[in-house]
Order: sequence, then structure tokens, then C-alpha cells
Amino acid sequence: MPTPINERKLANAIRVLSFDAVQKANSGHPGAPMGMADIAEVLWRKFLKHNPADPNWHNRDRFVLSNGHGSMLIYSLLHLSGYDVSVDDLKGFRQLHSKTPGHPELGYTPGVETTTGPLGQGIANAVGFAIAEKTLAAQFNRDGHNVVDHHTYAFLGDGCLMEGISHEVCSLAGTLALGKLVFFYDDNGISIDGNVEGWFTDDTEARFESYGWQVIKVDGHDTDAITRATEQAIAETTKPSLIICKTTIGAGSPNKQGLAASHGAPLGDDEIALTRDALSWKHAPFELDDEIYEAWDAKAKGDVQQKNWDADFEAYKKAYPELAAELSRRLNGELPADFASQAQAYIQQTQEAGGDVASRKASQNAINSLQPLLPELLGGSADLAGSNLTLFKGAKGIEKDADGNYIYYGVREFGMTAIANGIALHGGFIPYVATFLMFMEYARNAVRMGALMKQRVIHVYTHDSIGLGEDGPTHQPVEQLTSLRTTPNLRTWRPCDATESASAWVEAIKSENNPSALIFSRQSLPHQARDSEQVDNITKGGYVLAKEQGELQAIIIATGSEVGLAMEAYEALSANGVGVRVVSMPCAEIFVEQDAIYREAVLPANIRARVAVEAAHVDYWYKFVGLDGKVIGMTTYGESAPADQLYKEFGITTDAVVEAVNSLV
Repeated sequence: MPTPINERKLANAIRVLSFDAVQKANSGHPGAPMGMADIAEVLWRKFLKHNPADPNWHNRDRFVLSNGHGSMLIYSLLHLSGYDVSVDDLKGFRQLHSKTPGHPELGYTPGVETTTGPLGQGIANAVGFAIAEKTLAAQFNRDGHNVVDHHTYAFLGDGCLMEGISHEVCSLAGTLALGKLVFFYDDNGISIDGNVEGWFTDDTEARFESYGWQVIKVDGHDTDAITRATEQAIAETTKPSLIICKTTIGAGSPNKQGLAASHGAPLGDDEIALTRDALSWKHAPFELDDEIYEAWDAKAKGDVQQKNWDADFEAYKKAYPELAAELSRRLNGELPADFASQAQAYIQQTQEAGGDVASRKASQNAINSLQPLLPELLGGSADLAGSNLTLFKGAKGIEKDADGNYIYYGVREFGMTAIANGIALHGGFIPYVATFLMFMEYARNAVRMGALMKQRVIHVYTHDSIGLGEDGPTHQPVEQLTSLRTTPNLRTWRPCDATESASAWVEAIKSENNPSALIFSRQSLPHQARDSEQVDNITKGGYVLAKEQGELQAIIIATGSEVGLAMEAYEALSANGVGVRVVSMPCAEIFVEQDAIYREAVLPANIRARVAVEAAHVDYWYKFVGLDGKVIGMTTYGESAPADQLYKEFGITTDAVVEAVNSLV
């Protein structure tokens, strides 16, 4: 059946807006928007449930452009559908402070659900959306009241499927039977370097069928076929669906369609003129017929959809008032009214209880105490639950046909972290994920993306130093703490005992606009004595743990397992008449955010005799000790041996701290 001219004209509006904006910016990727325009027209006009007047309506469908380099596709869709994205915004594509940055970015553009650009992570976020929707629905929906009920759609390209993260997350999505997840694959056979046959010959259909997905193949320019495929995908509720759409990149461009030349560069004025003729497009750049806007406008339809949901939710509130209140609280990202007081009581109890304990065990104790207060905590670990100690009393794994509150991610550190970003973006949950600190490296870019988007994701990293011992340098982190601490928006905690561990968990939960990395030890750590003021000051990131006896002459700064070592040095130095204090700095990023008066009270500027000690790379700490201070830590990789031998081998000892302080005093 031939494609109706009006639908092709509506799709061409996407093509023209996209290549005009890229040309005006003299930068961008016109090929993907032009190739996927027909797919986008079908999905957005016939199926997508959304309200341009309220982009944050909770029960909207989620749409993710994983191949984010084609950002003019989503900007054109948002503009045409009636979002607050104007023609002037399209003209400002890729310009400073515009609503239309080079890749879709959360918070810049109404209707953009997640920041995409690093290929593959958008589809991982989409899997997170679908997990959140399915889990939240299982927890709150009741017979006749499906108040959590939406689909997640994602566009993706060859690059997304070449990235290894696509295997991690799509494999898990099939295992979890995410039936409301639908992917549209732009199978155009072209990437930046040219025809992908030279480096990408996977049988994508067989690959996804092996994951447990429904796979449908269509002509990506046949709107009737795309419509039928989308209907088939929505009808399949027990499997996620991949619709493989055979398309032509840069479709409509006489000389550049089907070529890498249309992928990542403007078409050029001459080619644009030819393309306008080929599309029978008579309008000047950025000009459209009123009939096109009328056909695309989704505001009236979206308003009806949202009002219908509002009525359903009112009925739900009458039938289940407590559930409705709890769902609203969680979707709005609010903590329970009594959380702060109960959490503070737990921290104080932990301090009073004392006792030496590995901080990874202290972390598990904190989860066990805090999770009953926060049912939205959605935990998970990359096949290391027994080592990361992330399981809590009452943890129930999310499985194919059951609800739960814990995700067994398998050995998928990167996918796990990007999925958690999607869960946080969806709302209704505070996700935490876990692995060994060393294997944060597999997840590094997803950690960065969560920080870029300011999402409340809690990263639990255990086995934090050479202290893990015999597994050797492949497992012993050295430079990872510096990498985390220098990531904007991320807060990195390395607590020294159970009290600091409890405080770190509470602060991470309260941190609405920052992800947190909680770094825990394998080995047992000594409990530290504190008064109530010191307990409160943990939240300031750094504080005086042991005050000098007499006149202050030197300062020792330490974190985590090395705080105990610093305290031993403090006792030895104080016994010899050296006026030294110990500063515990579990979160340096928060400490530097404190006012100057507090920072000066902890680290007086006139005391230049400073020693930092941490079983990690030394370079980070010179910002606190100065070039005339000393840092005791690591400058090489570790070795395979018992932990006590390694600390001696690398000179991270009480004697070394004492010697360093004495040399400066």
C-alpha cells in the first residue's frame, strides 16, 4: 500500500527542519533524523502517550533517542508536537545556552528524558525506565486501578549495538521479560567510517531472539508496515520488542543519501536546494504550513490522556488512600517526613554501640536499618552481593513474573550503572548498585553520565585498597578514588568506621541532586570515639577527630582504613610532646563546600606541617597538604600478598606517619 502523501509530508517536516538547523549551525548530524523521520512520525503521532503541556506527567510514555548524535530528530519532534521548543530554539541549535544542544541533555529541553550521546547508554537508560515501570506497577497497581502503566520506546543505531553495553542490558531486559519496552533499530548500514559491512556483520535478529526478545523486521520508510509492527510490539506483553527498520541514511538527499557523507556533516547549501526539490518542499528554511503544525500538534490529545489518568488516580485515591499517598510521595522524590529524625537516631545508636567492623559490613547494617524506612531503595549488585554485602533482610529479587526490591544484575557493571541512571530518572525509586571499587572502571562512563544529569544514584564500592590482599594488583584499586573525587557533582565517601558509614548512607539518600560513591573496606576497622558535635560534623565531609594536646604543630588527614593508622600515630606523637591533630575526611568534596570559617577551624592555614595518609594514589591530597606537606600512599600498583604485608611493603604504616610528621615539625 503506498504511503499517504500527508504522512510523507509530515515526515518530511522533520527532515527539512533537521537539515536546515544543522546547516545553520554548520555542525551536526542530519543523516539519522532524515533516515528515521518516517519511523518517528508513526510513533509520535499514532502511539506515544505524552502531553506537551506537562512534560513531567508521571504516566507518560518514555522516549529515548539513544543515537543522540541525531538530536535534531527529537528537537524537531518536540517543536512540531507542541512542546516549549520554538523555531528560534531550532535556529539556535548547538549554540551556547540554547535549548537545543549538540546532543540531547536532561534539563535543557522540555521533553528530553535523559542525556544521550555516548552510544548504548540511552538504551540502557530505557531498560532502567522499563524496570522501574514494571516494578512500580507491581508494587502499587490493584485490580481495576492501573495507575502505573506506560511504555518505554527507544531509537538506536548501529553504533549503539556495537557498544558492549548493548549486550549487557538487552540480555537482562529479555531475562526480566520487559514487555513494555520497544526499540526501533535504524538499520542503515552506515557509521562514521563508512559502510559497516567491514566491521559489523552480526545477525542482529538472531542475537535478540536469543535474548528472549520479539524481533520484527520492516521497511523503515513504509509507514503502514511501521504502524503494524508497532501494534505487534505493544500487543506482546511478555517480551521486549526490537523493530529492525531498514532505512536509508540521509533519505531524500539526491547525492548524499545512503552515504557516510550525510552522517556527521551539514549537507551543504547546494545539496539542500536539490533535496528541497526532491521532496517537493517549497518553503524557506524553518517555515512550515499551518496544516503541518495542526496535524502534528499533540497538546489536545495529551490533555485528554492526562485528564483521563487524573480521573483514574482520583478513583485510586478513594479506594486506596494510603497507597496513593505513598506513590505520590515516591514519584515526587520526597523522603518520609520522619526519615531525618529516625536516620539521625540510627547514626547515634551506631556510635554508642561501638565495635570494630569492616565498613562493608557496617554498610549492610545501615541498609538493613534504613530500608524499612525507605521502601523506594532498589538495590543491586554485579554478581557480588555476598562480597559487597548489599542484600538486606526482606530483599526479594526482581524476576520474570514477580515483583521485588532487589536486582541481581549479573556480571554487568557498566550496564548495571546505566540502568540505575534510568531507574532514577523514571522516579519512584532510589537505586543503589554495587561492585568492587576496581571494577568501577567498567562502569566509569555511566557514573559520569549520572553525575552530569545530577541523578540520585548510590554507588557502593567495596574492597577499596591494597587491603583486600591476595587477589593482587588486578583487583587492588589505586587511582580510582582520585577519578571519582574529580568528577563534578559526584560525592565520594570513604568512611573509617560504622558511624561514618551510617552517616555516608544517610547523606547519600538525602542528596537529591548528586550521585554518591560509598567506598567500603573488606577488612575490619576500629571504632572511633566521638562526642555528639563530632558525630554531627561528619556530614560536613571533614572534621577534627582527635584534638591536639597543647599548641597545634601538625595535622594528619586520613580517610577510611587509614584513620585507625593515623590515630595510632597521634598517640605516639602526643606521647612525645608533639601537638598534632587528626582530621578525618570521609568526603572531601563536601568539606570544600563548607564556609571558610569552618574549613579554617579544621585546617588552620598557618599550620603548614601536614601529612595525608590514604592507601590510594598520593597526588589528590596535595591540594590539602600543599607542596611542602607529605602524603603517604600509593604511586605504583599493588602486589599479591596478605594485607598486613602489603601495608609494610608500600610504607603505609604508623611509623611512616610518625616519621613524616616529625620531619615537618
